[in-house]
Amino acid sequence: MSGGVALSLRQRTAPTRSLPPLRGDAPGLLLAAAGVAAAIAVHAAVPAVPELTAAVVLGMAAAHLPGLRPVVRGVARPGLSMAGKRLMRLGIVLLGLKLSLDDVLGLGWATVAMVLTVVAATFAGTMWLGRRLGLPGDQPLLVATGYSICGASAIGAVSQAAGSEEEDVASSVALVTLCGTLAIAVLPLLQHPLGLDEVGFGRWVGASVHDVGQVVATAQTGGAGALREAVLVKLMRVALLAPLVAGVAVMVRRNARGAAGTGDGVSPSGSRPAILPLFVAGFLAMIALRTTGVLPERALTLAGNAQELLLAAALFGLGSAVHLPTMVRTGGRIALLGLGSWVVVAGVSYAGVLLTT
Repeated sequence: MSGGVALSLRQRTAPTRSLPPLRGDAPGLLLAAAGVAAAIAVHAAVPAVPELTAAVVLGMAAAHLPGLRPVVRGVARPGLSMAGKRLMRLGIVLLGLKLSLDDVLGLGWATVAMVLTVVAATFAGTMWLGRRLGLPGDQPLLVATGYSICGASAIGAVSQAAGSEEEDVASSVALVTLCGTLAIAVLPLLQHPLGLDEVGFGRWVGASVHDVGQVVATAQTGGAGALREAVLVKLMRVALLAPLVAGVAVMVRRNARGAAGTGDGVSPSGSRPAILPLFVAGFLAMIALRTTGVLPERALTLAGNAQELLLAAALFGLGSAVHLPTMVRTGGRIALLGLGSWVVVAGVSYAGVLLTT
């Protein structure tokens, strides 16, 4: 009798069934969401620090804090990696809504030629220097892309087409983000010594600073006219993202053909790299949609906010993949590459601005 009562009591007082533990991508995505919230708070407290810059730095910090490091490298890793890839693609698609063909053509052919020259010189010069320095993997390609086009967003796009290693992507994003952040403080100090008026300063910033957010933070110090010119020139550089990604995809396909010893461009794993990845096609479609003018301003604002959140989550994920001991081993070389590339993009763009304004 007492045994039955005891059994009944145990059944009644048995703990309720707990929720199943988070698995798969969920822990990493939740951590990325927390990182985005923290990045927004940092930007609100220090407006000079763009949200995307804060997201990268916070991701790097999370990967090296003793309390979070096991989580970042363990249960959260799949979700953080997914954020760095898939959310990056969605963010790049929405980035196309910032660009209208009418705005680009309104710059004039002289400015368009200047931007093309800056992008080509920066890309080629950075690639050459990176190879000469013996940097491993795709780091020269990714750094060259980030400096010449649009910072971390361009690195993410090209890394998808090239199939780059996560560590190469993370270290390149960290370098480009650092230099772009320094530009926010350094370039405004050089406006008057270099003899640049409001328009010239804006175009110089738009042609030489990496990320769109960093361009805005830098150019606004020169006034409303500088900000407008900087954004237009910057978006012209963004427009070159699609042909660059397509060119990288062609290069990867050619290399795969050589490695396989066949003429069909199929890699040994059986995959065929797309000449125009789907997310780049989406990027171009968004440019075309923006050009039609059918989208109301509210829709563009909401899309812009969504793009910032997606890219912030992606960059937090990429930042969390940075392994500082590995970076230290190539730190001197990659820092030299960053400095050299910065000199090229700033010097060529300055000369271009003097010739076109």
